[in-house]
Amino acid sequence: MTEPYELTAWQSVEYMQKQELSARELVDSVLSRIDQVEGKIHAYHTVMRERAETTASQIDARRASGDDLPPWAGVPIAIKDNICLRDFTTTCSSKMLENFIPPYDASVVTKINAAGLIPIGKTNMDEFAMGSSTENSAFGRTCNPWDLTRVPGGSSGGSTAAVSADETILAIGSDTGGSIRQPAAFCSVTGFKPTYGRISRYGLVAFASSLDQIGPITKDAKDAAGLLNILAGHDPCDSTSINQPVPDYLAALTGDVKGIRLGIPKEYFIEGINAEVKETVEQAAKVYEQLGASCVEISLPHTEYAIATYYMICTAEASSNLARYDGVVYGYRCEQQNNIVDMYCKTRSEGFGPEVKRRIMLGTYVLSAGFYDAYYRRAQKIRTLIQQDFDAAFQSVDAVLCPATPSPPFKAGEKVDDPLEMYLSDVFTAPLNLAGLPGIAIPGGFSADGLPIGIQLIGPALCESILLNLSYSFQLETDYHKKKPVL
Repeated sequence: MTEPYELTAWQSVEYMQKQELSARELVDSVLSRIDQVEGKIHAYHTVMRERAETTASQIDARRASGDDLPPWAGVPIAIKDNICLRDFTTTCSSKMLENFIPPYDASVVTKINAAGLIPIGKTNMDEFAMGSSTENSAFGRTCNPWDLTRVPGGSSGGSTAAVSADETILAIGSDTGGSIRQPAAFCSVTGFKPTYGRISRYGLVAFASSLDQIGPITKDAKDAAGLLNILAGHDPCDSTSINQPVPDYLAALTGDVKGIRLGIPKEYFIEGINAEVKETVEQAAKVYEQLGASCVEISLPHTEYAIATYYMICTAEASSNLARYDGVVYGYRCEQQNNIVDMYCKTRSEGFGPEVKRRIMLGTYVLSAGFYDAYYRRAQKIRTLIQQDFDAAFQSVDAVLCPATPSPPFKAGEKVDDPLEMYLSDVFTAPLNLAGLPGIAIPGGFSADGLPIGIQLIGPALCESILLNLSYSFQLETDYHKKKPVL
């Protein structure tokens, strides 16, 4: 057996069931790995060492006594720091919530605990999930394990870097415009955004409520299917939660994709796309054709408007959602103020970072009197057109194959001073959030410089099973997901 921290969730479960590995040994191995490399990566805000060790020992005692445990009991999981976990800080990587301790668990955390998974820590992220590089954190940037001078993507960069560097077995993140899939592609891991409403958002700190979705970040598609089995399902605490039966996603992993029709959108191969990214998608198409799938060109004609539409809608919703951080009830409050208005102004000026302020101001502008119709209402109309583009495409294909990012991971600091260039990092991921569709990013290859390049698969609403099986079949045929960064 390799080092326990290198195992996938399913491998670790098999070893534990054969009593060749204990939950405590697995947790200790992951914690040891964190001690080894966390100083280079900075994936975590909080490492929950004592709780993890205690929980693992309890699981081992129950397993030894013959208790009937859930299948994945004892597997460590990292949690993005915008998901509430009772009695531990949930900072959203912001000074505004630096000392906020939730009095309750998010619904996904409740499910994680019920499944016997062991929370190992809270991961770094772009402040309030606003960013594509994890450079916007108030507590320092996260580094890409494949090249420490480059970004891991964002906003779930801490979660993807932790999985990539073997600092956890599993992780969860949130995806508003690509915040799971883009960093998954940059870190060469599997990142899945389910259909909007498939996983409860109760306990997820809101950024843009009509776009946010929680999803799995794993070492391969089989782990993603298993974790989605745990997380998915209706939740009455979330008014946007879908009340539909949850299939067994693991049962869908047949590896057979014969007859599947994959659409390759011509609009996604835009001017300026990195040549190696384009080649990676073309090679992936050949792999699928060898497996018996067919690939055809399709058109998603309103793609060119997606980024502008996304940033109209997400900033408007962010402006509304972040209005609650005023220094009155919870969170940061400025130390000196002359009156309540002065307190509001100083608290928000001091508590929020530059990118969050930028988005609040943009959102307030597009919602303001005289501009609402010209910007926000028009953006919602274009959102409908983008949804209709996908609906039309899925009349002729089963799924879409396309790039996850326009380029391999870029250098830290390279786009910090050019917000528009940074926003374009989401050009291939944001359309899905606007349409509420499921999408998955998986390792597709490497650049000549050895940097990860991801591919993306998009499916119709509630068709997560198709995407997981497509990913699984690709990973049976290739070994990109098995390669590890050298740290």
